[in-house]
Amino acid sequence: MKHIAILASGSGTNALNIINYFKNSDKARVALVISNKSKAGVIEKAMLADVPVMLLTGRNHFEDKRLSGFLLRQKIDLVVLAGFLLLVPPHLVAAFPNRIINIHPALLPKYGGKGMYGMKVHEAVIANKEKESGITIHYVNEKYDEGQVIFQARCPVEAGDTPETLAQKVHQLEYEHFPKVIEKLLAT
Repeated sequence: MKHIAILASGSGTNALNIINYFKNSDKARVALVISNKSKAGVIEKAMLADVPVMLLTGRNHFEDKRLSGFLLRQKIDLVVLAGFLLLVPPHLVAAFPNRIINIHPALLPKYGGKGMYGMKVHEAVIANKEKESGITIHYVNEKYDEGQVIFQARCPVEAGDTPETLAQKVHQLEYEHFPKVIEKLLAT
C-alpha cells in the first residue's frame, strides 16, 4: 500500500477528490493532509473523510527539517500539493526527489510563478485573450512552477468566458486527471 500526503492551503476540493478516489483502493491511500492555514476548508473535509490532519501555521514549522524526517517515518511515498501556496523548502525537495508533485491551473510555463494561483491565473488568461488554458501537473523543485512537466490537459477559452467560467472548466480538468496521474506515478 502506497501512502500519499497532501499539502493544501485552501478549500480542499482537489484534496477531497483525491481522498475519495483512493478511499477504496488496495494500492494507495491518503495517509495525511497538511495545511498551513488554520481556517482552510481542507481541514474539515479531511477530518470528515477520516484522514489525519497536521496544521503547520508558522513558516518556521514548515521549513523545519524535522518535517521531512516525519514524512519519511510515516512512509509517505508521494507528496501532493493541491492548492498549497507556500514554496516547498529545499530540505523537503531533497528528501523526496521526484516524489513531490503540484497541480497548476494553467499551461505552464505560461502564467506560473510566485503570486500566480487560483483566480489570478484565470484573470490573466482572459485579459491576455488566450485561446486555450488548462492544467499542468509537474514535479516540484526549489522554484515556483518550474519543475519538470508530467502531464497537461487543455480546454478552450471561448469568447464569452469570464475568469469564473474558465475556473469551472479548469476545475473539471483537475478533478478528472489529477487522481489518475497520481495513481500512475505510484504504480511506477
